[in-house]
Amino acid sequence: MPRRLFKRYMPNPQSIREHKSLRFLGTLMHDPNLWHLNRHSVARAMAVGLFAAFIPLPLQMLLAASLAVMVRGNLPIAVGLVWLTNPITMPPVFYCTYKVGTWVLQVPAGQISEHVWPRVSRVLEEPSWDLIRVMWEPILLPFLVGSVVCGILAGILGYVLTMLYWRWWVQRSWSKRQAARQQRPE
Repeated sequence: MPRRLFKRYMPNPQSIREHKSLRFLGTLMHDPNLWHLNRHSVARAMAVGLFAAFIPLPLQMLLAASLAVMVRGNLPIAVGLVWLTNPITMPPVFYCTYKVGTWVLQVPAGQISEHVWPRVSRVLEEPSWDLIRVMWEPILLPFLVGSVVCGILAGILGYVLTMLYWRWWVQRSWSKRQAARQQRPE
């Protein structure tokens, strides 16, 4: 059963409950459904963990943990999935989310519009935080929209594929047991 695979890599629930960054969840962390490995809790964890992985926040693990508590998904799996976007994978993943955002918003990628150039040249005369803000304006909205869209799609896909995989595994195990019973001499 897939449960064995997940149990092999899951951390101890007590160590997660005592983790300093997750203490804000308080007694909600003691809900046994957050630690069970069944088809529904794992599928929910896949959905919220993959969604949170695409959201460009510095505290993605807290977002994943909060969402897992809200939907009663497996907490360790949801938090662990956030690490799909790590410092090595972030550049290509976030570039793809930016491209998706430009496609959804139907704006040209990487172009700073004509009304931004005078502000950029004015800000370049004396650099400040405004330079960063002005340079990021045309990029930020498509990036955020693309991140949310990709997160939602990845979450839905993760949920559906987990449910299908779990069902396939159980049916396969059931068929193997049935075949083994029929093979036994009576």
